[in-house]
Amino acid sequence: MTGVRWAIIAALLLATTVFAQPYPAKPMRLIVPFAPGGGVDFTARLVGQKLAVSFGQSVVADNRAGAAGVIGTELAAKAAPDGYTLLLGSAGPLTILPSMSNTLPYDPLRDFATVALVSSMPFLLVVHPSLPVKSLAELIVHAKARPGQLNYGTAGNGSTTHLATELFKAMAQIDIVHVPYKGVAPAVADLLAGQVQIMSGDLSTLMPQVKAGKLRALAVTGARRSALAPEWPTIAESGVAGFEASGWFGVLAPVATPRALIALLNAAIVKALGDADTRERLAALGGDVGGGTPAEFSARLRNDLAKWGRLIKVLDLKAQ
Repeated sequence: MTGVRWAIIAALLLATTVFAQPYPAKPMRLIVPFAPGGGVDFTARLVGQKLAVSFGQSVVADNRAGAAGVIGTELAAKAAPDGYTLLLGSAGPLTILPSMSNTLPYDPLRDFATVALVSSMPFLLVVHPSLPVKSLAELIVHAKARPGQLNYGTAGNGSTTHLATELFKAMAQIDIVHVPYKGVAPAVADLLAGQVQIMSGDLSTLMPQVKAGKLRALAVTGARRSALAPEWPTIAESGVAGFEASGWFGVLAPVATPRALIALLNAAIVKALGDADTRERLAALGGDVGGGTPAEFSARLRNDLAKWGRLIKVLDLKAQ
């Protein structure tokens, strides 16, 4: 019997001693703070399917979109801490918006208990083929010779890709101009048309355009090369030492959820992430499979809050 299975059994026994009846005794809810169809929704439904198999109870993905993820995240924060309502959280609402707004109805550290990191999502930095660069080093040289003349598009002000590209700008010491759009689709459309020259975005979104020759990929933003496209180097490998910027998806619970239930849920998710089909389905999104302990996920959350908070302060970004 594997160590993960022993961990699930031990956590289940502990949870059963804490509560009058075995857990879970009824269906569970996994709140998704975005509309159906995106990467976070896909990930939530995959996690829900795996938890349903582990626990023998249905897990309902509950999409509560609105206010850039704030509505669903607040709902999860204020749910009963009984293990029956969880959040499929992401970097934006939990590590970016807290530094852009003083009026958020939740605090990511005070109101949530981390359960497990599901996946990290590095971005792909691409350029329009009209730009005469074939590598990140060439892009940096090209941009330094033309300060303020190149534009980069994003899905919006304060998005994860906006901050990732601003971090790249700062560390590479280049001056390129941000052009925010209302979503990924219009940003990609203008990139394909050459209205903007540079963009960072999800691998699953940009790779088809790269393979069709409509865009040129230069590097990935993660700490390591992507398993989906290992031919592209990281930004750090390409000369910007120490650079790393990724989105992520993870499961969280209301902060007062008993530690025994957190341990049980963590063990089940880590087991699911070890399944070959889970890894393949997450990799298809361009994600690096997560796992680890609740404490390790908490450390990632705190680190990203601090990193993005410093950059947001320098840029003086405010929620709109």
